[in-house]
Amino acid sequence: MNYVIRGNNLEVTDALREFIEKKLSRLEKYFEKPTDAHVALSVQKDHHKVEVTIPYPGLLVRAEEVSDDMYVSVDLVIEKLERQIRKYKTKVNRKLRQDGSLRSLQKENAFSIQSVATATVEQEESDFEIVRRKQFELKPMDTEEAILQMDLLGHNFFVFINAETDQVNVIYKRKDGKYGLIEPE
Repeated sequence: MNYVIRGNNLEVTDALREFIEKKLSRLEKYFEKPTDAHVALSVQKDHHKVEVTIPYPGLLVRAEEVSDDMYVSVDLVIEKLERQIRKYKTKVNRKLRQDGSLRSLQKENAFSIQSVATATVEQEESDFEIVRRKQFELKPMDTEEAILQMDLLGHNFFVFINAETDQVNVIYKRKDGKYGLIEPE
């Protein structure tokens, strides 16, 4: 695993860097291929915040934690990441056992489809300002996987290609804690 560690409002010492790399190395067993781990450390007043993002083909794992001590924050965020990864792997393995070879065939084809979602907005004389733009690969998956992926990211919505219909769908979290699905007609 390659580590990209940066500090905002603090200097990343060698001891802290070694501690983070040692803790993150626990997660290597969950990934088949080498991947990057992006770690952002920041301090605001007495709050030590750690954000970790691990992009992996077909999966993006992200967690953040805040505490009064940077080392405690690192420990907490690693525990959270490990829980998320184990939960995802368990769900995928269970799904593979249930659906058998059809599901594995879909997974193999998921990586061959290279779709990129882009957002373009014309800004002629409007007051709308785009402050951030993201591009990402859309992966065919069922709604259950999309909900899991959304929860892993910590977002309240997720855009994906529905494996059953081959159409772009959006899953979102409702205020009542349940989920909604937006599908094209």
